[in-house]
Amino acid sequence: MNVFAFILINNILPIFAIVTLGFYASKKFDLNVQTLSKLIFYIISPCFVFVYIYNAEIHMEMMKVLIAVVLLLALNMILASFISKTKNYDTGMKNAFVNSIMFYNSANMGLPLITLVFSSEPFIVNGQTPYLNTAVTAQLMVLMVQNLSVNTIGFINAGRAHGHLKDSFVRAMKMPIIYFIIVAFIMKLFPYDLTRFPLWHSVNYIANALVAVNLIALGVQLSKTRFALDNGDVYLSCFLRLLVGPVMALPLIYLLKVEGIMAQVIMIASSLPTGVNTALIAVEYDNYPEFASQVVMTSTLLSSLTLTVVIYFARLLFPVI
Repeated sequence: MNVFAFILINNILPIFAIVTLGFYASKKFDLNVQTLSKLIFYIISPCFVFVYIYNAEIHMEMMKVLIAVVLLLALNMILASFISKTKNYDTGMKNAFVNSIMFYNSANMGLPLITLVFSSEPFIVNGQTPYLNTAVTAQLMVLMVQNLSVNTIGFINAGRAHGHLKDSFVRAMKMPIIYFIIVAFIMKLFPYDLTRFPLWHSVNYIANALVAVNLIALGVQLSKTRFALDNGDVYLSCFLRLLVGPVMALPLIYLLKVEGIMAQVIMIASSLPTGVNTALIAVEYDNYPEFASQVVMTSTLLSSLTLTVVIYFARLLFPVI
């Protein structure tokens, strides 16, 4: 029980404190979530991904994380599509449901959570955090897959409900984060150290804003969501996202022989709540926005309990110390 309490207080509570701040700030000042989402989509997230990819030491073992996350994304899509068919959802609801299972908060909740988890006990050794860089790099692999897919497949799925497949694809291709990822990998091949470039500091300052702005944006979005206790589809989505996700991740971790910190990151990431971007996309395309927003809110609230359990079992199943 002490371990659960420690994880809840030291790893989960700080995340929800910032989300709560955004929630109440929105209630008081009526903050515009669309403005925040555009800052995140077009400025902060691209800068963040560029900085971390450029600085990250991505060795071959990290490719296992990348493969696991891609396979898990595919499994989530297959499972959600199958359940949607058995539930006889229409095209719009099917795509909203699939998005709610496939895409999770890898950036605005996942990254700060992973940072907190692996910079606190029991991962502090002689006052240092030797596992933090590995954990953040692994989470970066998760973030890359999720960002690329939500900004392509996510937009396309939402647009298909109204027959706007071509428009959705064109819009997805306009998202700058895709090109920032490509450029970051290309720049890693050049001998010139970009961190010495005067404007590097500007990009780095923007990147450092991601955690706080994303968590506040999540709180703002939740403040504008009507919480409904009678929508069974919302609870079904939450069950699949929060509990079935890590269960499906386990065989992939063992199959790919991922161990230690990287295995823990995959398992924890697989249980993150539905991404706020799915709600923003649903609002943008008027594709069951109420359902999408309720899933984000409900899964985020429930994840305060489920993530505590998943973090505990991740440590138990894949020990490093």
